[in-house]
Amino acid sequence: EGAHVLVGAFDSGQSAAIAQVAEQRGVPYIVNIAAAPQITEQGYKFVFRNFQTAGDIVRNGLALIGELFQATNSVPRSAVFMHVNDTFGQAMAKGIGAFMPRLTQLPFKIVDTITYDPAAKDLTVELSKAKASNADFLLLVCRLNDAILLRREMVKQRWSPMGIVSPGSPGMYEEQYFKTLGKLSEYSISNVPWYNPNAPLTRTVEKAFLKRNPREKLVFHGLNVGFTFEAILVAADAFKRAKSTEPKTLADAIRQTNITSKMTLGGPIKFNEKGQVEGIGSACVQNLDLIPKVVLPANAAEAKPVFPAPYHKKA
Repeated sequence: EGAHVLVGAFDSGQSAAIAQVAEQRGVPYIVNIAAAPQITEQGYKFVFRNFQTAGDIVRNGLALIGELFQATNSVPRSAVFMHVNDTFGQAMAKGIGAFMPRLTQLPFKIVDTITYDPAAKDLTVELSKAKASNADFLLLVCRLNDAILLRREMVKQRWSPMGIVSPGSPGMYEEQYFKTLGKLSEYSISNVPWYNPNAPLTRTVEKAFLKRNPREKLVFHGLNVGFTFEAILVAADAFKRAKSTEPKTLADAIRQTNITSKMTLGGPIKFNEKGQVEGIGSACVQNLDLIPKVVLPANAAEAKPVFPAPYHKKA
């Protein structure tokens, strides 16, 4: 259709396929959301990504767990690690296996690892195994429906660990999780690439978002909106400087990007020689008052972290 720039695709498999074609055709492609490391490891000249790789997500996610325990003066000694067995879940598990031994400042050991199918309709057996581990908290890499299923099963089996913490997966900050679980959604924690709620650009984008979607809340779409908006911002900024839609000129301009006024957490949007932005930040996002709120880093926080969860004390 004669597009000068491509932006997408919210999924690693699809983004990798688009990257291949964009490179062959010489059309600049800006990845908004996709974490598979190989996308920017092929030596492509027309592919750029302003999103964390799977390795970054895990590293940042685990580091934030350490910060969470420090901020709340809590010292859990053990975790049971449950994860979905799809491509994403396996990549995350591999990352955790690689990074955990290096992060000696983390006070806990993983006492058991339980994998499960994200499409499972019943997780009774897996959850009873997790409960039997007697772990202090649940380390969870999930999707949406299975996260809901697990949370309900925890109540059914009366398992109340110190909390549920995701080192970097979707599910628990999504609107459906709150709508379906109500109060049971409270205190779940997701350490994920996120937007800075205090950034001036966030307020501008939120205003525009609410005007178009008056019944929605930006917070439930923040990750998707933030990184998609920035991908389009990169394209617009490059075009403004290049004053041309010629693919190579445009790609060269994208390579020179240096955007400091941005919506997401972390340093400026600058691409390295592989076309990858480094230093993108993650947030510790906790479900409080039925919405996901940034509780760490402190300079972007909307509330203080709560850990252990109050339901743990009652147990």
